Amino acid sequence: MALSPREQLARRAQRNRTRLKSLSNGRPRLSVFRSDKNIYAQVIDDQSGVTIVAASSLEGDKKQGSNAAAASEVGKLVAQRAIEKGVKDVVFDRGGYIYHGRVKALAEAAREAGLNF
Repeated sequence: MALSPREQLARRAQRNRTRLKSLSNGRPRLSVFRSDKNIYAQVIDDQSGVTIVAASSLEGDKKQGSNAAAASEVGKLVAQRAIEKGVKDVVFDRGGYIYHGRVKALAEAAREAGLNF
């Protein structure tokens, strides 16, 4: 029986997380969640199960929405907060989303702001 698109996305995300755990070598994970209206990013320490920093397009005086410009702002913000906490090296977890559009904009902005992945 064929999987629904939601089930396919969940299976792909779990497969990516499993692979990232073997490749991470103790580095925290930069996890991205994309909804229709917003984008969210977290730096997560999987060994202790704690979110170190988080950022989203909901923050700020005016809500930014769901475009690539908002995603790049979230990438810069999460990178600044992570560097303040002493985290420079992370593993990028795109969570089953393809590396294109908003996810790519967030990743490139985080790299430009100083995160290594």
